[in-house]
Amino acid sequence: MQLDVFTLFPHWFEWFESQRHVRNCIAAGSELRFLDYRATTPLSAGQVDDSPYGGGAGMVMRVDVVDAALQAAYGDSRAGRRIVLMTPSGRMFDEDLALELAAEPELTLLCGRYEGVDERVREHLCTDAISIGRYVLAGGELAAMVVADAVLRKLPGALGHADSAREESFSADLEGNPEYPHYTRPPVYRGWDVPDVLLSGDHERVREWRHERSRERGAQQEPGA
Repeated sequence: MQLDVFTLFPHWFEWFESQRHVRNCIAAGSELRFLDYRATTPLSAGQVDDSPYGGGAGMVMRVDVVDAALQAAYGDSRAGRRIVLMTPSGRMFDEDLALELAAEPELTLLCGRYEGVDERVREHLCTDAISIGRYVLAGGELAAMVVADAVLRKLPGALGHADSAREESFSADLEGNPEYPHYTRPPVYRGWDVPDVLLSGDHERVREWRHERSRERGAQQEPGA
């Protein structure tokens, strides 16, 4: 995969790029780029925003700034490329969407800032708008990291072992339910015991117990549960 993130703060992603599963993806052939809107802005002094038409507080990132950044990176060859705007009003990000994006050979994430971006970016320059939750962040960078993390860890070789992601939360192996509880040593701590079944050595009982706990957690997350 080629994954590009457009942002005003590319240095924020240095930590993200240092994570093991991300480094594994890069070693396996994926390409990550973190591109600065200010590097290609057509405005003077690195300006990227302006006051909103109609008045109101805050500033809005300009459509010509975002378009110039995309033109510098891709020219007119954007056909078939998934270009995603991170915004609270977008489609809710979930496991199905992460799998969908992980199948893309080329993915671009656009981070907004201030009061957001000119609506013409969403209308004419993007293929998707995605939200990680119904709340507001200072910008799209943290949301882009969430999406990139969830997508990249689904790529071959990211987790080091093909079975690592099989029984994760919301996976097909768990029927879309959250992952079951995990325990490790010591077997008793401050009077808190590890369930006997996990110490039994009976792999079939363990498997059944884990799937039952997973289904219980799924039922707890259902609306009205």
